[in-house]
Amino acid sequence: MITAKIKRAIISVSDKTGIVDFAKELSSCGVDIISTGGTYKLLKENGLNVTEVSDVTGFPEMLDGRVKTLHPKIHAGILARRDKSEHMKAIKDRGIEPVDMVVVNLYPFKQTVLKPGVAFEDVVENIDIGGPSMIRAAAKNYKSVAVLTDPSQYADVLAQLEENGEVDEKLLEKLMAEAFITTANYDAMIAQQMQRKFIEGFPESYPIPMEKAEDLRYGENPNQKAAFYKEPFTPGPTVAKAEILHGKQLSYNNILDLDKALDIVMDFDKPTAAVMKHTNPCGLASASTIKEAFTVAYDVDPMSAYGCVICLNRECDLDTAEEIYKHFVEAVMCPDFTAEALELLEKKKNIRLLRTNEPIGPAYRVREYKMKKVQGGILVQTDEDVNVTRENLKVITKRAPTDEEIDAMLFAWKLAKHVTSNAVVYVKGERAVGIGAGQMSRVDSAKIAAAKANEPTKGCVMASDAFFPFRDGVDAAAEAGITAIIQPGGSIRDQEVIDAANEHNIAMVFTGCRVFRH
Repeated sequence: MITAKIKRAIISVSDKTGIVDFAKELSSCGVDIISTGGTYKLLKENGLNVTEVSDVTGFPEMLDGRVKTLHPKIHAGILARRDKSEHMKAIKDRGIEPVDMVVVNLYPFKQTVLKPGVAFEDVVENIDIGGPSMIRAAAKNYKSVAVLTDPSQYADVLAQLEENGEVDEKLLEKLMAEAFITTANYDAMIAQQMQRKFIEGFPESYPIPMEKAEDLRYGENPNQKAAFYKEPFTPGPTVAKAEILHGKQLSYNNILDLDKALDIVMDFDKPTAAVMKHTNPCGLASASTIKEAFTVAYDVDPMSAYGCVICLNRECDLDTAEEIYKHFVEAVMCPDFTAEALELLEKKKNIRLLRTNEPIGPAYRVREYKMKKVQGGILVQTDEDVNVTRENLKVITKRAPTDEEIDAMLFAWKLAKHVTSNAVVYVKGERAVGIGAGQMSRVDSAKIAAAKANEPTKGCVMASDAFFPFRDGVDAAAEAGITAIIQPGGSIRDQEVIDAANEHNIAMVFTGCRVFRH
């Protein structure tokens, strides 16, 4: 069985959490310690017998600390294979001693990028060079060298050293794998920042920095395991950054629904509530108050809303909380809760309450690439960012829509682009009335939107996320009493569809863009 006897360690850390106590324990186990810069100073001040790296290399730190450990007396000591006599003879002939443990965590690149107003020069200066080099060297030689990249690893290593004076194979392998994950994610963060600044379009490789937020109880179903990872640099309100104020752990499905609900309400300036179930909205409304918006949104389809998640683009006040309290709701997310609202909703043991601590609305939306994992690959696309306004609508029927119909159609369009295709939605004013989602044929979605409506659909407008391939969808809309339709256009049968609208005296406009979602 492979084990590593630890006689000599190099310690160079930016995050100094627990490092003094860890170094003291190493020293008590007979480990000689080499260190650098601020870490050396801290250990020395705490009474440890530490050798400075420059005393080992015979070469002073230079270039404002850019060059400290990049020296054969460090890297040869780390990389020499103990099972190869020629390696050990080579370092001995040159007066190089082996290094058996590398304890390194890296310059705070992420924290630097996230500083408000940070200069790009400061970002570049916080790209670590020597640290990743030592980590990778130690990880490559993992059978002989223990490599620690996080304070959470100190306890397991100390337990083994105190028990038998060495680190066993299983832990060496685990530390090695974690080391390469650390450097890979660090490089991915750097690459992403440089890509965003200097490269247009899609790069030849696509590094994605991700950090685990938490392990989840299970995935979409109880037989599936799952975890939640967050991207460290996404600005604006997100589920990943939201603060959980109350309730049990979010589930995989909760996170998906909250993300979709937040995406919807980000499109609206007025007080707006989205009611989400199984990644599709079952209610959406804007109103003069957030209480009214929620009440109207929930009543769009109260049967489907049972066990829903809710997103509000305004602070949740007591009046709104009292309405939410009447229903079984899985989760509520909003910019903040008043103290009275929070006190009331916390009486429900299992409801999850999240606040973004940031405003929600179009001014705060950040467009980023959207990704979907497929077997053996990943699909990457730009975000949907076409702004449809009354000025760029094309009227293509004999009857032009009224101003009221245009306002309702623009609201309906914002809803339709968030409904799984084929999407057909019926809207009255600034509230959803019927939502038809996820059907293989558009006419079925039109019929379902009417069937799901909790009030008469006569006088509603319709939005369709893609063109009508046949006139049957328009005929179904007419049967439901729809007066105006907004759709992308672009079908080879557009004229047939326009003729149908004219027959029914329905006003129709084309947007010229599709908002289809799988």
